[in-house]
Amino acid sequence: MKVSIIYDSITGNTKKLADLLKEKFSNIVEIDEADIVFVGSWTDKGNPSQKIQDELKRIKNKKIFYFGTCGFGGNKEYFDMLFERAKKFIDESNEIIGHFYCQGKMPISVRKRYEQMLKDNPNDERMKKSIENFDMALNHPSKEDLENFNIAIEKTIKI
Repeated sequence: MKVSIIYDSITGNTKKLADLLKEKFSNIVEIDEADIVFVGSWTDKGNPSQKIQDELKRIKNKKIFYFGTCGFGGNKEYFDMLFERAKKFIDESNEIIGHFYCQGKMPISVRKRYEQMLKDNPNDERMKKSIENFDMALNHPSKEDLENFNIAIEKTIKI
């Protein structure tokens, strides 16, 4: 099976998932030669990065497995909502064969911004939760996330 892997990663989270794919598949080719295209992105305000949005619009007549990481999350409903938003960038000529999302760490600048916002408004419960989530996300993608990604791939694709 020939696969192509396209991804965008700014903090290394999505790259970890792409690296797992590179270890798993030995026959990695360009998109036009691929049987399956794996497309991955970090999440930018609920959407794939602009780079991946543009790539998804260019891919035609392929089987696509989409994967993503996001700073918030932890529940399937949220991840499914993000995937629904990503799907709108995938050309209808493609067949979506699977998807996977997991949480990923965020840049420290995000926590500093949250801290400043909490300093300005010490009773902001939402901001307290955001800082708590930031701290929990530091360990992601975790070993368990990578195992779950591997399971999702193997359930979808016969290797």
